[in-house]
Amino acid sequence: MIYDANYDPQLIAERLECKEKCREYNDLRPTDVEGRSKLLHDILGKIEGDIAIEQPFNCDYGYNISTGKNFFANFNLVILDEAPVTFGDNVFIAPNCAFYTAGHPLDPVERNKGLEYARPITVGHNVWIGGNVCVLPGVSIGDNCVIGAGSVVVRDIPANSVAVGNPCKVIKRLP
Repeated sequence: MIYDANYDPQLIAERLECKEKCREYNDLRPTDVEGRSKLLHDILGKIEGDIAIEQPFNCDYGYNISTGKNFFANFNLVILDEAPVTFGDNVFIAPNCAFYTAGHPLDPVERNKGLEYARPITVGHNVWIGGNVCVLPGVSIGDNCVIGAGSVVVRDIPANSVAVGNPCKVIKRLP
């Protein structure tokens, strides 16, 4: 469904509120483990277990993000969560990774009106995502996958796979 991301006052207010919380989180001292945890619980929609996200971290709404048990993301995580972004248990994300649920119409007239669409992203259990990976709208990554550094994930990756490249492709099946 196409929606107005640039001029809808409610969506603008929600993004600004989340940006303030992300700024506050990013300004916390790394040693303030309790404060960081509390603020992550305030930003994100659902946290099932232990979570660590290194600073800086930025997202659009926060409430569309769910993490399973034992979630870790390294520096410079960006999640554009216009649609749900769901991470399973034991997900490890290397530095400089991005998850984009938002997309824009190909038609320039519609695009210039500030219209966009959003598709959910799902990451299964026991997934390791290498540095500088970009996951695009609507993608699902199955359980037990490894996504190689620098990959651009444009389509679903089946469970038990090693996938790399731009566009990201399965190069090995895991037992």
